Amino acid sequence: MPAVDLPRFPLPSLPAATRLSLSGFRIGHGSDLAGKTGVTVILCEAGMVAAAEVRGSATGTRQFDSLVGPQHLGSRAHAVVLAGGSGFGLSAADPVVDWLARNGHGFQTGIAPIPLVPTAILFDLGFGSAAARPTAALSEEALADALSRPEMEPSEIAVGSVGAGTGATVGKALGLPHGMKGGFGFASLSLPGNSDGATVCAAVAVNAFGDVRSLDGTLLAGCRTAPDSNELASAERVMAALPPDFASPWEGNTTLAVVMTDAMLSKPAAHKVCQMAFGGFYRTLSPALSLYDGDLIVTLAAGRRTAHVHQIGVLAERAVAEAILTAVRAADGFGLLPAVRDLAAAG
Repeated sequence: MPAVDLPRFPLPSLPAATRLSLSGFRIGHGSDLAGKTGVTVILCEAGMVAAAEVRGSATGTRQFDSLVGPQHLGSRAHAVVLAGGSGFGLSAADPVVDWLARNGHGFQTGIAPIPLVPTAILFDLGFGSAAARPTAALSEEALADALSRPEMEPSEIAVGSVGAGTGATVGKALGLPHGMKGGFGFASLSLPGNSDGATVCAAVAVNAFGDVRSLDGTLLAGCRTAPDSNELASAERVMAALPPDFASPWEGNTTLAVVMTDAMLSKPAAHKVCQMAFGGFYRTLSPALSLYDGDLIVTLAAGRRTAHVHQIGVLAERAVAEAILTAVRAADGFGLLPAVRDLAAAG
């Protein structure tokens, strides 16, 4: 077979800054810093082609049937809500649905618009107050934050212990007291030197049962050998050595990711991007998709640029990985658990 001369596209350098805006999307946070929970709203009221891949075994979702079913009549989403609070957080979508409906956004039935607002939750009740809830007020705060900016500028998007990442934690293989602080991360990428190319962004709330590793495999945040130690134990080694009858302190987890792109994608293509984007989980979460994680990825496509689905998938994988790393690097442990910044300060 003759050799094929393929063009060489340089991949984005790492770590890449969140440097590219994406028209049609806006992100806002509502954060309860006392109770340690929160809500993140990703607003795309014009309606974006949407799909999801749910691989976790401990999920909590609302209105995801329109995303995971290829035959479902509803192929678009008008917002995505991510929230803490476990099952109590599913109602965080209500104020967003109400706002969209009042402003005429939604699936047009000919009678009234029906907003499609897929919602996913993570378990953060063990970090702050178990009585804290992602209230309607927090959702309204997140919605107002998103609406305060006419366009999504990455530099204006708060990361770390905010929104759905306020009470997020990682590295809980030996129980929450051995863990570290997770959070919310964001990354935005495009192929360098291609001004007409598509942009891909990722927003991730990182609340993993496992550890977080940098792209070179270095253990960045996760399970510590003891509650009063800064020595990392490696959740992967801990879990690989568990006896068959071990009763795991599951402690509540789940990493939630939303991929956004200005590319033109069909619903099946958006689903393929979700599948490829899970590579970002596998590259940074160790181990990913434990029995106690409800991990999932949503892809939203604005349909403004033509691009190959593989190009979007590759950039989505990288953006998800970068967003996960950003989440833990920017996290604040609030004096309850150490964060990456605390380990760095301790030397």
